[in-house]
Amino acid sequence: MKTLVICSGGLDSVSLAHIIAEEHQLTRLVSFDYGQRHSKELEFAAAAARRLEVPHHLIDMRTVGAALTGSALTDDIDVPDGHYAEETMRITVVPNRNAIMLAIGFGVAAANGDDAVATAVHGGDHFIYPDCRPAFTQAFDAMQRMALDGYADVRLYTPFVNRTKADIVIEGAKYGAPFVETWSCYKGGDVHCGRCGTCVERREAFHLAGIADPTTYADPDFWAGAVAEREAR
Repeated sequence: MKTLVICSGGLDSVSLAHIIAEEHQLTRLVSFDYGQRHSKELEFAAAAARRLEVPHHLIDMRTVGAALTGSALTDDIDVPDGHYAEETMRITVVPNRNAIMLAIGFGVAAANGDDAVATAVHGGDHFIYPDCRPAFTQAFDAMQRMALDGYADVRLYTPFVNRTKADIVIEGAKYGAPFVETWSCYKGGDVHCGRCGTCVERREAFHLAGIADPTTYADPDFWAGAVAEREAR
């Protein structure tokens, strides 16, 4: 299956790219610059493409991102600290982001004769992001089949949509994904902050997977308290 991977440069999508490269035929990585404050993640996506020896398509969506206001990822709004499953994390939603990116990904795949578009959405995303949920991915796949009917047959591949981030760590490790060469932190500093939702989720995932976390965090111990506070509610 000739497969394009939507790759942000984060742990999930880079792991998926390595898995696809082993299990299928990885054709290309597609990334998006939508004006995110943590745009350094794109450097890690580019590095993954070089490592896996496939083309890297970087799509400039900054003018689109500028219109998708109200998110801490694109506006001058503080990224909250805490567990990913907190209501406060809704401020990190960029409306319709995945739907827009996937539509472009399907166009690129169809133009290049690919069979599938793979994205690393997973169960931990469901609470916060509506365009990461199974109902969305199933409906989007059906919509794209109609959009490309008679022109191309491209499917949406979401192997982690009902699995956890810890599962991704386990699978990524199995296929040699270089976790240290990935970026998750929404604050985009010199090192992972250790306090934002994505950092807490990342650190917790390694803990649950029983795999050593090679990431350097500015606050390496914050995650445990955030998880404990969440579980106590």
